[in-house]
Amino acid sequence: MYINQIYELSMVLDNVKFHKLLNHAHKKADHLEEKDDEYVDQLMADNGITVTYRDSQYKKRIKVVINAGRMMDYDKTGPDKFLHRLDKRLGEYFNHKYNMDDFCLSGAVFITDMNVGSREGVPAYLRVLQRVGKVKGFKPVDHNCFEDIDSLCWEGISNGITFFLYDLEGMCRGQFEQKKSSDKQYRKIVKETEGILRTEVRLTKPKAIRAYTDRTDIKEQIADLMKNRNDIFLEIFAKIVPFGNFYKKDKAAEIICGEIGDGRLRRRMLRLVVLIPEKRSLYSAQKAMECRNIEKIMKAFGEINVSPITISKRQDVKQLGNIYEYLFK
Repeated sequence: MYINQIYELSMVLDNVKFHKLLNHAHKKADHLEEKDDEYVDQLMADNGITVTYRDSQYKKRIKVVINAGRMMDYDKTGPDKFLHRLDKRLGEYFNHKYNMDDFCLSGAVFITDMNVGSREGVPAYLRVLQRVGKVKGFKPVDHNCFEDIDSLCWEGISNGITFFLYDLEGMCRGQFEQKKSSDKQYRKIVKETEGILRTEVRLTKPKAIRAYTDRTDIKEQIADLMKNRNDIFLEIFAKIVPFGNFYKKDKAAEIICGEIGDGRLRRRMLRLVVLIPEKRSLYSAQKAMECRNIEKIMKAFGEINVSPITISKRQDVKQLGNIYEYLFK
């Protein structure tokens, strides 16, 4: 499983220092993209780095977003080489007046792509996963950036974590239309992204980052996240997406009855399968079960490779494979 990483660094400056750097960026880049009270410097975009100057009335903030994959040419280099290169690039950009130690780590994104086999498979999975609804600690939300793209999003209620699933081809189509790329580029994009379901785990607040590293030094924080990115991604993925193949309700019930010998456990599993579409959320269905050991029930589903989330009668597909299998292909 390859996981690309994007890190966000932030630094707050007083008015004089901020505008001194902003003026220097204007001279160096010749042109900055301007939107509301933000100025975006794409001078290092080819190296995976974007610098944004936010000229707010209350705080003058500089934000640096680093695409680790692009910076390291999508190899599997460890944290030491990445941090050394990043520190060097930032030092050169800020004329060695500021470096990584002047920033705080304000966000991190872990991204992986799952090839589900066909263009039709992407919306099929998204439609069945929509039935997950609310899960413990997360609620489904809509995001404007995915307005015309087949996608799902769960936002942490208080944990500073956001989880996205979306059609990568649809995203690239939108970007193609905005940039008006050539037909040759478009055909290449379609070929490379068709059938890809992209997943993003975003740590959007410092408290979310602190949940996965107890370090206070920014370089040590990034090193921890890089080393543990697979575990972090899978832990959050498992909170949203139940393990197992997806079936129609009757077929799921048939498998449960054939595989589970414990009568009490079997009845509870069948009850959960019925409750999820009724309650329109996994979490609400689990609460309605009034079962103290719901983890045992969920574990039993995993052991027989059946998801408690079933395929709607209106959905024109009888079975979908366990989505976890695509994570490790």
